[in-house]
Order: sequence, then C-alpha cells, then structure tokens
Amino acid sequence: MQWQPTTSHQQRLARANLLHQIRDFFYTRQVLEVDTPLLSRGTVTDVHLAAFATRFNHDSSGQPQDLYLQTSPEFAMKRLLCAGSGPIYQICKAFRHEGAGRWHNPEFTMLEWYRTGFDHVQLMHEVDALLQHTLDTEPGEYISYQQAMIRWAGLDPLACHKPALLEALTTHHIDIDEPDSLTVDGLLQLVFSLVVESKIGQQVPCFVHGFPASQAALARLNLQDPRTADRFEVYYRGAELANGFYELSAPREQRQRFIQDNALRLTAGYPEMPIDEHFLAALEAGLPDCAGVALGIDRLLMLKTGASCITEVLNFGIDRA
Repeated sequence: MQWQPTTSHQQRLARANLLHQIRDFFYTRQVLEVDTPLLSRGTVTDVHLAAFATRFNHDSSGQPQDLYLQTSPEFAMKRLLCAGSGPIYQICKAFRHEGAGRWHNPEFTMLEWYRTGFDHVQLMHEVDALLQHTLDTEPGEYISYQQAMIRWAGLDPLACHKPALLEALTTHHIDIDEPDSLTVDGLLQLVFSLVVESKIGQQVPCFVHGFPASQAALARLNLQDPRTADRFEVYYRGAELANGFYELSAPREQRQRFIQDNALRLTAGYPEMPIDEHFLAALEAGLPDCAGVALGIDRLLMLKTGASCITEVLNFGIDRA
C-alpha cells in the first residue's frame, strides 16, 4: 500500500507561496475572497462535463436527495454577485468525473474570479497581469479563434462544414474511430486541440478569444459578430490554463441553453442533469455587468515549478486518495 505523498516538501512550499501571491494580487486590487458550498442540488448541463453525485438521506423534505460536487463554483458565485457582493474571487476544490492524466486529477484546485464592470477583453488583461505576477511571464499574445484555426489548421471555423472538417482530419493525420459520429463542434474541438494547441503559447501566454457561438457556454454572443461568443481561453507551454467569459445575464436565454445542453446529452447517450434553479432565480433578480474566469491552480503550479505531471504538485493524487 503506497501511503506516501507524491509531492515533495519543496512543492508544498511552492504551493503555499503561490497561494500567497494570488491572494496578494487580489488584495491590492480590492477583490473580495469568498467561500461557497461544494455540494449543490443543481449542476452543469454541459455535455462535455460530468459531475460526481452523492445521495443525501437527511433532506428537510423527508425524501432522499441527489447532491452534486461542484465542477466549478460559478453558479454560487454569480448568486453572490446578484446579491451585491461586488468583485469576488475564490480558491476552492472542484471535481470532474473523468480520468486522471498529466494535466488532470478528478479533484483539483481552482481559482475563479468575477469583475463587475469588466468585459472579456479587460479580464484577459487582468489574467495576463496575474500570470506576470505569479510566473514572471512576459506580456501575452492575443489571437482570435478564427485566426488561429485559419493559420495553423487551414480552416475557417465560422464558415466550414462537416465534410471540410472530416477532410482536415486526413490532412493533419488525425486517425480516430467513427469520425462521422462527431458533431461539427466536436470536430472543431478535436482539430483545435490536436493541431492548434501545440503551436500556441510556447514562449508567452496565448489568449484565444472569439470562440464560435455554438461553444458559448455561459458567455454572451458578440455584438459585432454574433457568429462568435465573448469567450476566451489561455494556453501556456502545453497547458490550457483558464477559461473566461463576458457573462451572459439573460435568464431566459440561459435556461434555453441549459435545455439545449440536456437535449445534446440525451442524443449522446448521457443522462439529463438537473438545472440549477437557484442560479436562474438569481439571474431573474439581475446579474451585474461582469466578466468571469476559472484558472487551474495545480496547472499553474506545474508551470511555476517545472513539474511534468500533476501528481508532482498534489500531496495525494486520485490513486493515493
């Protein structure tokens, strides 16, 4: 039985120092640290995310209740924003029901923050400043999703159709089983992850923005080009570090997106997930104009210390938990 931690004491010191740097960064910017529950009655409907579920046998209704470990604190933090919290951040555990690998452990540490009065462009610059503060990076580079796909994959993601994407798999020597079973978005994500990601963010952090509207998640659609969403992701030295949005604040549209997600889940053979009604009720009360981002602290620590696998920065990975 392997009981020893998989990290070193030097890594533990590095984590403590990183957390201090993060808290110092937000303290000087007057962003409030908050705490929200890890368990929730509703959860994400995104077809690409899977939440851990647990049975709660002591609910006030007298009936057993399924509760879900948060995949991120987003819904609860937005409820605080609707209640007038102002700019907030949180360092917490998050959980995703998927396999462990070089960059992922099913239980991990997340930094998430929301800036009232910011759009996604302003928030990208603040993420850039945080990376300079914690990793001593040079200022990042900024490129649209469309520009990145045209440059490195030879595809316009806002205009191409499924046959062109299937042809691109052959062009870029991507061999998978049953590619026809993938949707257009699934094929785009496959090409982006296997062709584009390896080309970007090698020297400085790369901010990719303007994702297709069909990949908007909880982001607003862009007013100038509604084919795209006001969403960005950050890549650096092989790691996908952060995912951010100019936040959608329309409750009816948000509910419709959740319903559409569940329809996609059923088509893919996954169960429907319960919609977070507390979150939607908060949106009805009014979400302030804001932008938000989630960043993986374990991945940030890997880059800071030169670790090659996430288990090197975790005291106990899932195999020793």
